[in-house]
Amino acid sequence: MLEQRYRWKNKHLREHIDVLDGKRPPDIMLKDAVYLNQVLRKWMTANIWIYDDRIVYVGEKLPENLAGCEIVDCTGRYLVPGYIEPHSHPFQLYNPLTLSRYASNFGTTTLINDNLVLFLQLEKKKAFSLLGELRNIPATMYWWCRFDSQSEIQNEELIFSHGEVKSWLEHDAVLQGGELTGWPRLLAGDDMLLHWMQEAKRMRKQIEGHFPGASEKTLAKMMLFGADADHEAMTGKEVMDRLMQGYTVSLRHSSIRPDLPKLLDDIQELGIQHFDKFLFTTDGSPPAFYEEGLTDNMIRMAIEKGIPVIDAYNMATINVARYYNFEYLHGNIATGRVANINFLEDVKNPTPVSVLAKGKWVKRDGVESKEYAEIKWGDYGFEPLKLDFDIGAGDLEFSMPFGIEMVNDVITKPYSITSDVSYDELSFGHDECFFMMVDAAGKWRINTIIKGFANKLCGFASSYSSTGDIILIGKRREDIITAFKRMKEIGGGIVMTEHGKVIYELPLTMKGVMTNEPVRKLIGKEKELKGLLQERGYPFSDPVYSLLFFSSTHLPYIRVTPQGMYDVMNKTVLFPTIMR
Repeated sequence: MLEQRYRWKNKHLREHIDVLDGKRPPDIMLKDAVYLNQVLRKWMTANIWIYDDRIVYVGEKLPENLAGCEIVDCTGRYLVPGYIEPHSHPFQLYNPLTLSRYASNFGTTTLINDNLVLFLQLEKKKAFSLLGELRNIPATMYWWCRFDSQSEIQNEELIFSHGEVKSWLEHDAVLQGGELTGWPRLLAGDDMLLHWMQEAKRMRKQIEGHFPGASEKTLAKMMLFGADADHEAMTGKEVMDRLMQGYTVSLRHSSIRPDLPKLLDDIQELGIQHFDKFLFTTDGSPPAFYEEGLTDNMIRMAIEKGIPVIDAYNMATINVARYYNFEYLHGNIATGRVANINFLEDVKNPTPVSVLAKGKWVKRDGVESKEYAEIKWGDYGFEPLKLDFDIGAGDLEFSMPFGIEMVNDVITKPYSITSDVSYDELSFGHDECFFMMVDAAGKWRINTIIKGFANKLCGFASSYSSTGDIILIGKRREDIITAFKRMKEIGGGIVMTEHGKVIYELPLTMKGVMTNEPVRKLIGKEKELKGLLQERGYPFSDPVYSLLFFSSTHLPYIRVTPQGMYDVMNKTVLFPTIMR
């Protein structure tokens, strides 16, 4: 379903030619700009003409017609292409618009986004209309097409039907299939998944892997199936294994896998000196992780670790553009490209002082632009969560013989419940809490005990989860009910209660999973959440991802899903959900 066959229509291209011929002035002329020329791999000086959202000329010439043209003296600045995030999850409390606005001020002007939340939360027509409106913001957005839910949801075969997946793959804003969190199904003989991969390849689109801990043989098999890249390497050896099998490797630095410094050390110790097959990704981290920047921080780390400066910038720009086959639009400063340009004070400081995105100033001399598109999210179905049911004492029954124990922020394993959990309140002397997941439509629930999440948490409710269902945790049943009621009142979100009082709330009024608050405000709210949880015994660093991954079956070992307690390694539902 092609929404826009050409980026520029014929009349626009004629206007661009008119600028070169002096019949029209450029909108902006960057004079005496020292810029990174990635073809020649050196810094060069040129005049850069910009008309609307496009670079129409790079060279020594000056425009014949300068009527109304903004002339920018670039003395003392170094220009590099806008950075590209190749693996974004733009739904981590923030939404695609608020994330892109924040990211562009740090120079990341293009994002290639996960579509999972759109797939699960919106009908296709509204989702595609939203993609169309997001074309109009200063940042550039492309998308993936998921092939599975990353969990065990009910009626998945109807949601991820052939028709739905194929429609997404055909959309011109979609650049790749994946990420392949369901790859074990592929190895087990799932021919529908393989067919979708074949379709993506037929359309000249890439396939993004998700292969943590994969052996050399598995990596080879997945390459034969059609995978092109993977972002799950955690050591230099794993990087090398992927390179040897022909993969493009995204080096990751995220809130739960801050691996980049080690990876950079490892690959240099292994003697790797060519970096054309490397990209950078922050892998959809929560807001607080981005407090000091995004891709710009990764470039900085690379430079500080001894990666040649030009290669460090290339991994965030031209390498990504070449991988996704859109070098003619992005990733370099050259005639015909989209005018995404970062202005630096120093080549070793990749955080820009000024940023052009689609030829518009989103940051100028350190000051963020106040002019940014707004979206009426309610028009696309992202309204406050409306729950037409209540949670009562009868729902909070806990009789399962085993629970889930947290190994780290996101890994959970089974454990045998030995304490008496029949009381209305559990002891603060241990780290076991009541845990319940309930369907957002109120049709089913599953109850167990969670160990290792907290030891003094009274009540907690979250509509933020990977499946959009409700998570309830706590020591006191009464406080759990209070937290749920407040979360319901505010239209979805995260609520913490203590002895009948609400001590924290974060409204997520976009389907209960996102907010329209600016990322800078979210950073403070996330820090507050983490601080309150840690005071109550949460021993890890990333509660946002803990909540997100309770139901995500691409991680071991035990998960709470809409189908029930799920054994990931044996692909078995151990205890089904209970109908309410």
